[in-house]
Amino acid sequence: MRVCKHISRAHQNGTPILMDIRRLKSFIVIVDSGSITRAADLLHIAQPALSQQLAALEEHFGHKLLIRSQQGVSMTDAGHAVYRHAQIILRQMEQAQADASAAGNSLAGRVSVGLVPFSSAATLSVDLLAETRKRHPGILLHLTESVGQTYSQMIMNGRLEMALLHGTGPIKGVRFEPILSEEFFLVAHRDFAIEADAKPVPVNTLDGMPLLLPPAYNFVRRAVDTAFTRTRTNLKVVAEVEIVRTLARAVGSGLGATIMPKAIADRIVSESSEPLICRLVSPRIEETLSLCVSDQNPLSEPALAVRDILLELTAHLKNQKLAADQRISLQN
Repeated sequence: MRVCKHISRAHQNGTPILMDIRRLKSFIVIVDSGSITRAADLLHIAQPALSQQLAALEEHFGHKLLIRSQQGVSMTDAGHAVYRHAQIILRQMEQAQADASAAGNSLAGRVSVGLVPFSSAATLSVDLLAETRKRHPGILLHLTESVGQTYSQMIMNGRLEMALLHGTGPIKGVRFEPILSEEFFLVAHRDFAIEADAKPVPVNTLDGMPLLLPPAYNFVRRAVDTAFTRTRTNLKVVAEVEIVRTLARAVGSGLGATIMPKAIADRIVSESSEPLICRLVSPRIEETLSLCVSDQNPLSEPALAVRDILLELTAHLKNQKLAADQRISLQN
């Protein structure tokens, strides 16, 4: 068993296995919190004792794992490697405990999933929770939806088991399975004098229009930036908004327009009591939504079950998109 191999090498001086697992947990908390002081508070142990655990871990691996500075701690290359394996080992231990507790019964264990915001993935969270609870009540589903997180890196580090994200790779260490293509729509208050037309809005007619978009590191923003650059159109971003509800209220108030994948554009329109225009843009802006998993660490049985549900939900989204495209084609 892989867990046993990892643990058998974890120490050779007779230290109990429980102590090794505790040190790995402590190391993860230090990295995630960014500070030994904060980690000590979270773990409810004295800082000197935590520092000793870290020193013992570094002594065993024969490498410096963390670099301390006034800003906190940062991982060395060896630290990155240990952090990744620590996540895997602890998840396997948790799964072993869950499997033992549920032996002969239903699937059980913790499954972590990342759903990229500002995409169709963000609309699946409640359905994924509901279906998982309905089919596999023993599975503890952990959902993450954050603009600032690099999900592919979190999968490589073992913090996530799978994610729905924009892009098709390639990225070493992860495998991408393209699910569907998302088209982008302009959403604007009628005060912006955009006609309610089925035809796409030319990007070059949006020169200087005040826009509300995610930050520059977001895939949606980068796709919009690229489209405006290629058409030599001035992109005027008046605010960077990372909260869909706030974005909907701001667009509804006429503070600016936005360009979003259709699922988010539809949500903005549905949540607004104001008259909003929602139209495709031309040239079309598209991003591929992919299911991303590790190409090194196989998914656990509970994770495979959640993956199946996720694929079912995205297939339903894809069918809805095809039906909508067919309706638009017939209208034209």
